[in-house]
Order: sequence, then structure tokens, then C-alpha cells
Amino acid sequence: MSFSPQSRIWIYQSNRKFSNVEETAILKKLEAFTNQWKAHGNELLAKAEIRYGFFIILTVDESQASVTGCSIDSSVRLIKEIEQEYNVDLFNRFNIAYKLQDEVIVNNKEDFETLVNIKQITPETIVFNNMVQTLAELETKWEVPFQNSWHSTVFAHLL
Repeated sequence: MSFSPQSRIWIYQSNRKFSNVEETAILKKLEAFTNQWKAHGNELLAKAEIRYGFFIILTVDESQASVTGCSIDSSVRLIKEIEQEYNVDLFNRFNIAYKLQDEVIVNNKEDFETLVNIKQITPETIVFNNMVQTLAELETKWEVPFQNSWHSTVFAHLL
């Protein structure tokens, strides 16, 4: 399947890394969902993936059918089911993910702020911008240096 660069995406970041067993089971659940995902009876061209063991990414190419409020609600219900089944937090936007020596780490806002303050997080540290909205943005604006991210605005007083 080929997806347009303008395909819409939703990123759900876990507060902990999924185990290999969990990731396999979650991917099966996501695949079953995307294979039957519809908007007003129209099948959506959709896919789901997990990156780095932390990020569930849903992609919909709206050239075939547009996403609707109801179809988005159904995806949110699925993510909430995964959250409960695997005892993870996928909706806390105050958890911040970054890379340290190519390993992804997720911390709460307070711990992240401390790391910025003590210079463990530098302007060059790669952070994840989970607010990207298209496949093109995912490829170019998702993993960015701290200094080029919205994070640097929030924590500017520490830089």
C-alpha cells in the first residue's frame, strides 16, 4: 500500500516501552482494526505501526475516504482498550520522549525539566513532536533537535 504524504496521522506515546510479546499482540489488534476501519460505511485506507516500542501511529490516506468524527472516536476507543489491557498511559501529553544515545526515553514533564536544567538534555538532544499531523511531517518534523521543537519554547527559561 502506498500512502500519500498528506495522509493524516495520530501518534499515541506510551509511558513505558512495550515488551516484544505485547508489541506483537497490539499490532495484531491494530491490524484487525485498520482492516475494517470505516467512515460512514466507506473503508478507510489505513495502517498502524509501533515505532521504538513506545509510539502507536495510525495513518489514514484520505484520498479514498475522509475520516469522520465517528471513525476517529472508534480509533480512540481502541487505544483506550489497549491502554487498559496493557496497563499503559497513552494519553498523557505531559510525558515527553527523547533520545539518549539512540535509546528512546520517556519522562514526565517535571523530570524532563530537571534534565534540561542540569544540561542532560541539550539543544541537540532529539525529542519527539507527537503533534505532527501528516505522514510528510512524521518523516521530517517528528524527531527533531530540542532547539527546533515546541519543547524549547516551553522550557526556554532553562536554556
